[in-house]
Amino acid sequence: MAPRRVAWLVLVSLGCTCLQAQNDQATPASTPAPQAESQPQASETPQAGTVQQQRPLSTPARRVPGARMSSYGSAILGMIESRDGIPLGGVQVTLQPIVSGKIATAETSGDGIFRKRDLVPGKYQLTFSLPGYEPLMQTGVILRAGEVLAIEVRMTASATAAAAPKSREITVQPGTGATPEGEMASYREIMRRPAKDIDQTQFAQMELPPDSKVAIPEPDRWDLTLPPWVRFGDRPGEYPYSSIHWWDPFNRNRYKGDYPVIGQNTFFVFTGTSVTGADVKRLYIPSGVSAANPGSQEFFGKGGVALLQETLRLSFELFHGDTSFKPVDWRIRITPAFNVNQTWAQQNGVVNIDVREGTSRLDAHVGLQEAFVEKKLADLSANYDFISFRLGIQQFNSDFRGLVFTEEQPGARLFGNLLNNRLQYNAAYFWFLEKDTNSGLNRFRNRHQQVMVANAYYQDFIAKGYTAEVSYLYDKDDASIHYDENGFLTRPAPIGAVTPHGIQSHYIGITGNGHFGRINLSNAFYQVLGHDDLNPIAGRRTRIDAQMAAVELSLDKDWIKFRLSGFFASGDSNPRDGVARGFDAIVENQSFSGGIFSFFNREGIRLTGTGVTLTPPDSFLTDLKSSKTEGQVNYVNPGIFVFNVGTDVDFTTKMRGIFNLDYMRFHHTAPLDLLLFQSNIRSTIGLDYSAGLEYRPPLSENIVIIGGVSALSPGDGLRQIYTRQTLVSLFTTVRFQF
Repeated sequence: MAPRRVAWLVLVSLGCTCLQAQNDQATPASTPAPQAESQPQASETPQAGTVQQQRPLSTPARRVPGARMSSYGSAILGMIESRDGIPLGGVQVTLQPIVSGKIATAETSGDGIFRKRDLVPGKYQLTFSLPGYEPLMQTGVILRAGEVLAIEVRMTASATAAAAPKSREITVQPGTGATPEGEMASYREIMRRPAKDIDQTQFAQMELPPDSKVAIPEPDRWDLTLPPWVRFGDRPGEYPYSSIHWWDPFNRNRYKGDYPVIGQNTFFVFTGTSVTGADVKRLYIPSGVSAANPGSQEFFGKGGVALLQETLRLSFELFHGDTSFKPVDWRIRITPAFNVNQTWAQQNGVVNIDVREGTSRLDAHVGLQEAFVEKKLADLSANYDFISFRLGIQQFNSDFRGLVFTEEQPGARLFGNLLNNRLQYNAAYFWFLEKDTNSGLNRFRNRHQQVMVANAYYQDFIAKGYTAEVSYLYDKDDASIHYDENGFLTRPAPIGAVTPHGIQSHYIGITGNGHFGRINLSNAFYQVLGHDDLNPIAGRRTRIDAQMAAVELSLDKDWIKFRLSGFFASGDSNPRDGVARGFDAIVENQSFSGGIFSFFNREGIRLTGTGVTLTPPDSFLTDLKSSKTEGQVNYVNPGIFVFNVGTDVDFTTKMRGIFNLDYMRFHHTAPLDLLLFQSNIRSTIGLDYSAGLEYRPPLSENIVIIGGVSALSPGDGLRQIYTRQTLVSLFTTVRFQF
C-alpha cells in the first residue's frame, strides 16, 4: 500500500472518530445500532458516460451515537485531488438533499480535506467546484443514520480556466463492477466506518507529501479575495478586510504597490504629500534708510513677520521586485514639488532688497526634488545582502540627526549591506543645484559645489539595540558670485573682504543611535579639516580645524519620555591668526535639543549692521553666513553651547506634547567683536523655551498636525548685539500624505 494511501486511511480513521466524538452526547454502550438501510442492487453493465462506484469496504455499519435513536445524524469526510494526485484546497462542496431539506456546504482545506457533520440521513446530491477545474456532480449518495461516510474525489482541470463548463454528472452505480481500465474514478466511497487494522510500522515510516504537492492552484497570487469579516458585529469600530478603493491608502491599493501593474513583479507607487505651514513671529528688524512708517526714529522698527506657505509633492515610483523584505531589482522615481508662499512684514527691505517692493511678497516655484534610477548590481547572500547603484536627484542624510549634511541633489550613490544587514554602507558623489530662495526647492542652475560622502553603519555595536556610524565627507565649494531671488548678495558674504573664494573641507565623524537597556542614547562627534582661500572675516587664507559634539540621553517611563542633551560647536578665539576654529555644517537639518520647537533653531536671526545671519533658519549653528542654502560655509564664527532638558508626553495614542528648555551661550565672542566693532561682548545667549503638540488623527503618518509656541529671553550677550525684548514665535504645520 502506498504511503500516501496509508496516510489517508489513517486520516479517515482519525477523522471519523473525531466526527463521531463531536456528535456523541453520552449514549450507553448497550444501545443497539439502527438497522442499516439496504444497499442498492448492482447492475450488470455500467451506463455509457458514467463512472462506476466501487463497493465500500465490507465492514459493519457504525452509527454516530446520540441521545435518542430517532435523532441520529450522519457525517461525511472527504479528500479531493486533481487527476495528478495533487490535493486541492478551496473546493466548494455542496450537499443538497434529493427529496427536501436544508442545503449544507463545506470547503476543503489546503490538504484537500473537508468534513461535515450533523447531516440529516437520506439521499444527497454532491457538487464540487473550483476555479480552473470542471465542476463535478455526484447523485444518489446515501447517508445513513449513525454512519460516517469517507469518500475520494478526483477533479479534472478545465481546458481554459476562463471557460465555465457545465457540471459533469456521475451516476452512482451499485454493484461490484470496477472502474473501466485506464480510467481513474472521479468519485469513490472508501468506507462507512473508521479503519481498524492499520499497519503501524508502515505508518511510522511513511513520508508526508512535499509542499509543492499540497497547494491551491492560484494563477494570480496577488488577486486573492479576502473573506468578509465584521469583528465587532453591530458595534462601531475598525473592520478588517475592507472594500478596495483607488482613493484609500490604508487598504490594498494598486497605486500604492499592493498589486503589480506589469506581470507579477513590477509595481507602481504614488505618494502625494501636502505640507501647509504658518509662522507668526516677532523679530526686531532695523528701520533702515527707508522705513515703512514715516517718522520712525528708533533703530528697530516693528518686528512682526508672518509666513504662510503650501508645498505639494507628487512622487511617482516604478520598481521591480517584491513588496517587502527583498531589495528591489530596479527602481525609477520622479518627484516634482510645487510651492506657493506669502510673506507679510512690518518693515521695508525684508521681502526684497528694493524697498519699493513694500512689505509683502507672494511667490511660487516648481522644483524637481527627486529624479533617479536605481539598479541592484548583485545579491551577496541568501539573507538579502545586496549592493545597488542609484543615479540622479535623490535624498540623502549623512547621519542620524541631520547634523552635517541633509540634501536633495543630483548624485551617484553606491550602497548596500553585509552580514545579514548588520553592516550598511554608502559611497556617494553629489553635484549641487541652486536653491530657490523663498521655497527652498531646486532650480536648474549649477551651484558650483560638490560633496563626496562615505559612511558605514554597524548594528548591535557594543550592545544589542545600539547602531554606530563612521563617516567621511568632502566639501568643495568653488568661488562664485550669486544673488538670491530677492536681490540680496549671498556669495561671497557681504562682510569684510567681499571677494569670491573657494573652500575645501573634510569632515570625519563618529556617531551613534540606540539604547543600552532602558537608556536611549544618541551621540555624535565631528572633526573638520581643510582650508578657505580667503575668509571674509579673517581677511586672509585660513586653515580649518573645528569640532562639533552632541549627546542626548532619554528614558521612557510609561507614557512620558524624559530627555537631557548637550550640543557643542567650537568657536574661533582669534579670528586673525590664520586658523579657522569655528564649526559649520555643509547643509544641516538638525533634529536635536528641541529641533523645530526651539525658537533659536527654527527662526533665523539676522545680525544687525551686516549682511549675514547670527543663526540661519532650522539650525543651532552661529556660523555668520549669508544663507544656509545659497551661501558658503564660514569657519570663523563664535560657536555655541546648548544645554537642553525636555519631555515628550503621550496624552493619548494620537496626541503628544513636546516641552523643551534650552540654555545657550557662545563659545568665543571674538568674531562678533571684530565683525561688529564692539568689544567685550558677553557669552550668554539666553533661555529658549517651547511647548508644542503633535496630533495624528488616524494613528499613522498620513495626517500629522503640529503646532506650538516658542520664545527666547535674551541673555547678556544677545542683549548687547541685538535686543532686550523677548522674541516669540507661534507656528503650525499640517501634513497630509496619500
